[in-house]
Amino acid sequence: MKNAAEQFEKFMKERQKVAQAYVSGDSSPLARISAHRSPASFFGPGGGYTQGADKVLSTNEHGATQFESGSTSDLEIFHMEASDSIAYWVGLQHAKVRMHGKKEAIAMDLRVTEIFRFEEDAWKLIHRHADMLAAEKRG
Repeated sequence: MKNAAEQFEKFMKERQKVAQAYVSGDSSPLARISAHRSPASFFGPGGGYTQGADKVLSTNEHGATQFESGSTSDLEIFHMEASDSIAYWVGLQHAKVRMHGKKEAIAMDLRVTEIFRFEEDAWKLIHRHADMLAAEKRG
């Protein structure tokens, strides 16, 4: 692949939009960039995990239903890298989310690692690990 790092950097701008859609309750952009064949996995903020592309897609679809429009998300990338077939980014996701049944928006700062593989001429998310950033561990 020509200029894998440059292509992945461009893709990450789209990834930011995908994150914004997700916290606004729309999982379809995430489904478009997610792997539809295994292996795929998700280590969620609640401490659990999901394996298998179909299960991960279903988990993400259900998760998005918890959010309402008016939420915000920003990805703070510490570092990222890409080769011809695999790429990753590591950093924080800062979000202010509106959740069904909650009056006020909730601040969420997540530690995130995502891994992608290049398939079907596009980057596909094959693993996400996200957990809450402890307040005393910031910076």
